Amino acid sequence: MSQEPQHQAFCAGDHLASEVLVVAIDGPAGSGKSTVAKRLAQRLGLEYLDTGAMYRSVAFAVMARVIDLVDAEAVVEVAKNSVIDIQDSTVTVDGVDATTQIRGPEVTRSVSTVAAIPGVRDVLRVRQRAWVIERGGGVLEGRDIGTAVFPEAQLKVYLSASSQVRAARRAGEVSALDYETVAADLAARDAADTTRQHDPLTQAPDALHLDTTDISIEEVVETLVARLS
Repeated sequence: MSQEPQHQAFCAGDHLASEVLVVAIDGPAGSGKSTVAKRLAQRLGLEYLDTGAMYRSVAFAVMARVIDLVDAEAVVEVAKNSVIDIQDSTVTVDGVDATTQIRGPEVTRSVSTVAAIPGVRDVLRVRQRAWVIERGGGVLEGRDIGTAVFPEAQLKVYLSASSQVRAARRAGEVSALDYETVAADLAARDAADTTRQHDPLTQAPDALHLDTTDISIEEVVETLVARLS
């Protein structure tokens, strides 16, 4: 996904999800969203978007500019003017390959602050909906896809897992951090995401809730494919 540094009101496409297939997958970190979304997109022949990478990219751009995270107005300007390019697993921010950096501990600890700013969410919501328009559908994962970005999606999914399993999964992905550190970071992120005033992490009333603690990714994907049949 390549996005030019602009921000405009979104009007067309308010009923887009009734015409094309949009799958919205939400849930906390470590619940399996990314893996499930990627595999489901492959099965359905759709493209996949990790919206969390967009928020991380903004956080990365803010830190690169040495801007104070509490300066909401400045952070929103960064969100508006940053060029974020997401291609498969590669993320480029303003021409810089930030694939590794956006997953690092500094960005991870800053992204909740960035994501809590209403203006940032407005900018990225426009980009996320535009992404679907450009592709004629897609599988999107994040924390507010089924509740705020695409409440009209044909399939809304909320994935969860025990905090211990989620921490273990994340610790396995980031070798530089131990389990205790990852668990503490996840707990802080969960608290920030679920209690923020604007678009908090929550399950949409009509979302399918799947606990991935004891079921495989393949089982989850098969369940979702069956729901769409």
